[in-house]
Amino acid sequence: MFSLRPDARRAFSSLSEREILSLAVAAEEEDGRIYSEFATRLAETYPGSAALFEAMAAEEDEHRRRLLDLYVERFGKRLVPIRREHVRGFVPRKPLWLMKTLTLEAVRQQVWEMEEGAYRFYMEAAKQATDAGIRKLLGDLAAQERKHADAADRIDAKVLGAEGRDSESTEAHRQFVLTYVQPGLAGLMDGSVSTLAPVFAAAFATGDTHQTFLVGLAAAVGAGISMGFTEAASDDGKLTGRGSPIKRGLAAGIMTAIGGLGHALPYLIADFMTATTVAIIVVLVELWAIAFIQNRYMQTPFWRAVLQVVLGGSLVFAAGILIGNA
Repeated sequence: MFSLRPDARRAFSSLSEREILSLAVAAEEEDGRIYSEFATRLAETYPGSAALFEAMAAEEDEHRRRLLDLYVERFGKRLVPIRREHVRGFVPRKPLWLMKTLTLEAVRQQVWEMEEGAYRFYMEAAKQATDAGIRKLLGDLAAQERKHADAADRIDAKVLGAEGRDSESTEAHRQFVLTYVQPGLAGLMDGSVSTLAPVFAAAFATGDTHQTFLVGLAAAVGAGISMGFTEAASDDGKLTGRGSPIKRGLAAGIMTAIGGLGHALPYLIADFMTATTVAIIVVLVELWAIAFIQNRYMQTPFWRAVLQVVLGGSLVFAAGILIGNA
């Protein structure tokens, strides 16, 4: 949801060369750990991909070493304690090591996002650098990260075959997931859950289907506008490659509104009991569908998704009924 709280993170354009190099070191360390975890998790089932990730982790470590050498030469041995989450435009890495299941599809998407983001980071950083040596290293690393982006296409090519590579690993497909699917799913989950309380509070407080529908419509549209602005303002896409903020904002906003309208539309039915019964059925379908979507696209273990979404949504639903009957 939209927040009036000021964003305390630094703008990337305000970072000094010392801060940029420190940030790059921290980013390479984190990416190396992620690739090592991929290798460990996939070694038994997909040894070919595990070997690829071991090599990628070694390359990230080499990048880190080169960055550190230049940093020590220019600025001494004390790094600035700055990380991705301290800078606007960065999206935190997913904590994949906490997931019980890890599919090849999720890995391929994550690898492409990581390498695309790294390339864009080094390109933007090189533009800001005035020191010739720093600018050269950043440019060289950008070129290397660009070449690494095709690693997602090499992940278990033998297992997936040519058909799998063609249908799943194209850059256009991955960009579509990044720009539209991810913010859209986040919006759907937010809209479906956040509007439960006002809709059912209005329903049980008034017993009037028309008034309930108007409340639900207002809640859904308001949530959609809020979520759309929040997504658009969160990231301009220059560093992450997530695409146009307008496109992402529209995807998040529209899906948020749709999620809220799902259980408001039944109140177009004139009979209160019929409308409420249909709305409750819609809510149950929505919550279980969201749990499935989280499992399928966000790689959340299914029963954890059920606990988070279904239980949480049920509590919001119950709160709405209790408030409406107060």
